[in-house]
Amino acid sequence: MNNVGLDLANIWKVTCLDKDGNVKWEEEKKNLIVTEGLNHILDVTFHSDTQVTTWYIGLKGSGTPAAGDTMASHSSWSEITDYSGDRKEWTEGAASSGSMTNSSSVDFSITGTATVAGAFLNTASTGTAGTLYGVVDFSSARSVISGDTLQVTVTVTAASA
Repeated sequence: MNNVGLDLANIWKVTCLDKDGNVKWEEEKKNLIVTEGLNHILDVTFHSDTQVTTWYIGLKGSGTPAAGDTMASHSSWSEITDYSGDRKEWTEGAASSGSMTNSSSVDFSITGTATVAGAFLNTASTGTAGTLYGVVDFSSARSVISGDTLQVTVTVTAASA
């Protein structure tokens, strides 16, 4: 019997613009899909759990994400909240050719000085409730200051492996 699998990947593209719109840095990287996120996919697809229709992007500080992380328990990293408003809604388009993405970037208006080391996708706009799907850890932590804007695009892909 041949082994057939499913390869899931999320590709994050984050661009930091200064107050004048100049690119300060860019990061593009795949993320870890945590066990809670994998269980969510299985439960919704095969076990009749309720579909989540709104997902949110948050920013993380330094620390390495782990497969066992949840929104309620991720002791190796913390959330960065030095931006206006709550976590930003990820407005994804319909899947096509095994991929979906937000049609325009999600923008975070930075309101303080912080170090951003990654981002995450979850089901709650604030707090520690909800389902954590995945966490991206940048190749290195990046500094942001008040007036910067982070533009975030998340592409979710699925392929037969």
